[in-house]
Amino acid sequence: MIHEVDEVLRSLLTGGALTGSGVEIAFEAPTRDWAARRNAPTIDCYLYDIREDTRRRERGAIAVRNEQGVTVRRRQPPRWFRLAYLVTAWTKRPQDEHRMLSAILATLLPRELLPPEELTGSLAALGLTVPLAVAALGTEARSTAEIWSALGGELKPSIDVVVTVPMLSYPEYDAGPPVTELGVRVRGIDGATEDSPERQYPPRHLSGRIGEDGDPAAAPA
Repeated sequence: MIHEVDEVLRSLLTGGALTGSGVEIAFEAPTRDWAARRNAPTIDCYLYDIREDTRRRERGAIAVRNEQGVTVRRRQPPRWFRLAYLVTAWTKRPQDEHRMLSAILATLLPRELLPPEELTGSLAALGLTVPLAVAALGTEARSTAEIWSALGGELKPSIDVVVTVPMLSYPEYDAGPPVTELGVRVRGIDGATEDSPERQYPPRHLSGRIGEDGDPAAAPA
């Protein structure tokens, strides 16, 4: 899942205001040694924080339906995780870095929500829209000064980019087959059912009384 977010960011940052710029996209920790090896304009997206967004946690099970709308499997709701990136620009001159940061903002700010068709792999398969926050306050992530201190580098202008993505935490499991017949047995006066005939009713006689996933318990009264 994380590597798929990396590819989404790479795709976004090579487009928009940065189209045709030829700038390199890296995901390295921006340490002193790494910075010393840079010999071309580079945008670095350093993933420094991963944590669950517990406000999005859901309970219960989600029905997975086939083309006919029948429930064939069930699965747990996805868990949402906030991936925080420290995005920096690296060139030989601060003015050029500032221009690159402006281009990054111009490219990412319009993309507050990423639709499934712009995602890849398992993220796209879930069919969910992914929120993207750029330079937002109160992200609960580590402070910028703390990050640079841990990296052993000098404080540098950066943009905080947070992508909140879903991840399935449990495998899918098969659901029971849909109800196709309903048997009714009438009790006698004494309450016994031994000699009572059983009548079978196909679904066409029960229109509106069987739930759309084939579960009679989900049907309206």
